[in-house]
Amino acid sequence: MPQVTLSALITGLRTGTALASFPTDTVPALAARPDRAPAVYATKQRDFQKPLILMGAQPADLWPYVDDRAGDLGQWQVIAQDYWPGALTIVLPAQSDRLPPMNDILGPTRSIGLRVPACEVAKAILAQTGPLLTTSVNRSGQPPLRTIADINREFPELLTLSPDEVAAMGDSEVGSGEPSTVVRWGPTGWEVLRQGAIQFLG
Repeated sequence: MPQVTLSALITGLRTGTALASFPTDTVPALAARPDRAPAVYATKQRDFQKPLILMGAQPADLWPYVDDRAGDLGQWQVIAQDYWPGALTIVLPAQSDRLPPMNDILGPTRSIGLRVPACEVAKAILAQTGPLLTTSVNRSGQPPLRTIADINREFPELLTLSPDEVAAMGDSEVGSGEPSTVVRWGPTGWEVLRQGAIQFLG
């Protein structure tokens, strides 16, 4: 599929008629509406047991997707204020009625990874689409693709922006190339699941 305008990419995501790729501060995202998650797995040829990340334009957009019956939201918000926008994914108990009824999305722990990227293009898109399920752009087991040209060649069905349009919005199409750091909230506090682009100090 040819590169499209920002408005066309947003429309494709909002209506659920297409999957899209856009830059983030780490690696480019493969993104879809939450109810289109099966299409993301099929596109990547990804194991359904490997979770996706819910990305939003701001923390307030993501809190409705978490389950705060234990009253821990205040502690989560402190971490979000310290690290977002940025390359930290926080894994929290999920409010499953806001997400597709698929065990592969939430996994056996019924949790969801959340992130607000430090990328103007990504935030501009997410502000208009609402939170999107995201992952890196690659076939499962292969390195993430980093350039729009590579993404267009390997995944011609994805909506993408032109490099010039990305640059005009003040961002790079490639990001840092490092995955986000992933931390999970549990009974004893925060646990680092993956050390990535930033050092988590909790």
